[in-house]
Amino acid sequence: MTSYLVTGGCGFIGVNLVSRLVGRGDRVRVLDNLSLGRREDIKPLAAELEVGDIRDYATVAKACKGADVVVHLAAHTRVVESVSDPELNFEINAIGTMNVLRACREAGVRKMILASTGGAILGEQEPPVHEGMVPRPVSPYGASKLVGEAYCSAFFGSYGLNTVALRFSNVYGPYSYHKGSVVAQFFRNLMQKEPLVIYGDGEQTRDFLYVADLVEAILLADKGHTPGEVFQIASGRETSLRALLDAMKKAIPELTFDVRYEPVRAGEIRRNYASIEKARRMLGYDPQTRLEDGLKNTWRWFLSHGGQPLK
Repeated sequence: MTSYLVTGGCGFIGVNLVSRLVGRGDRVRVLDNLSLGRREDIKPLAAELEVGDIRDYATVAKACKGADVVVHLAAHTRVVESVSDPELNFEINAIGTMNVLRACREAGVRKMILASTGGAILGEQEPPVHEGMVPRPVSPYGASKLVGEAYCSAFFGSYGLNTVALRFSNVYGPYSYHKGSVVAQFFRNLMQKEPLVIYGDGEQTRDFLYVADLVEAILLADKGHTPGEVFQIASGRETSLRALLDAMKKAIPELTFDVRYEPVRAGEIRRNYASIEKARRMLGYDPQTRLEDGLKNTWRWFLSHGGQPLK
């Protein structure tokens, strides 16, 4: 049995990961400040909950004690909000990650897995993006995640802490009702019979990854021996927002879609999808879920849980 600490474990990805870990018999502790995550989502699971903030080192150090592996998911993830409040984004993503790394080293944690991001770090570059590209963040969010990656590399190089950074693409799936990402926002709008808003012409592209495939990538990163490495974790497919809408209409044909277009927002990139060849080669990563199937699963979950809005 392995002992895990999952920061942000009451959030969207966290609940899916904790459910998988508990289901296979691992011991799990969750650290979450409940600013977005919900206590109720992990209550049915046999996981210990520590309510606290990663910006407080003493809290993080206490949570790390006894952990074999730390999966660091807690973050300020909204690109647009990072532009309006870069200081808050830095405090949570940069200082918070430093606290987790320091606590992992002090507690003798075997491995620390960082949730990073792809497009926001690499900026406007010709896709598919890959790990060999020079980072050029276009938002404070991307910059803060790059800081986290850099400190993971430094803690491996200087202290021997086994770190792995996973650059997540646009993840969607069950428990995403509090996410600001496009799939979750579209589904909330559909639940509330509100228009779906696209910023720009709808030809901007993203790489949409179903959450179960992401959880599998995290488990593969834990199992593998790749200290200090960075991996793009994505579907490897480029999908425009117009194509996403088409897939949604196929997944839930009984609905009528009211779509509106607004001006482009600052800090967002035009095209983004990732090469996953390094993760395939070194981790054995192979995402299995088709976009339409993942959307069907996600919509069924939203229907069963009421599609609760952002707090």
